[in-house]
Amino acid sequence: MSEQQAKVMFWMLRQKFVDNSVELEEKSRQVMYYSLAIGHHVGVIDCLNVALECPLDDYQHWLTLIDDADARRKMQGLLTFGEIIIDASHVNTLAPIFAQLSKTAEEPWRSWSRQLLQHLQDMAHEPAIYLMVRLLR
Repeated sequence: MSEQQAKVMFWMLRQKFVDNSVELEEKSRQVMYYSLAIGHHVGVIDCLNVALECPLDDYQHWLTLIDDADARRKMQGLLTFGEIIIDASHVNTLAPIFAQLSKTAEEPWRSWSRQLLQHLQDMAHEPAIYLMVRLLR
């Protein structure tokens, strides 16, 4: 894939390993999330599906619209490392930025910001959800 064809893929955890029909106390819920996290080390595999796809050039322009240094640094990590994870710990930093862009940016950044904001809001309600973002060249 040439540099002009490079793209950014956002994958989202699509299968939960938690039965939401069972009422758990918060302390028990945290133990369950911890168990899922360490499960990756013993063979548990997350099932991810594509949540968003965009050309690299458009992603780089999207970054220029982010006026918060911490949020921009997080999203620019993709260009440095080729992959980033966005999880519930990033909601407070990223959600306000993408909420603003979902109202003020031009297309396609407006709809991408709206989609990303929805995923961030989902994470705020369900901390086991996360996004894996990869650069494909």
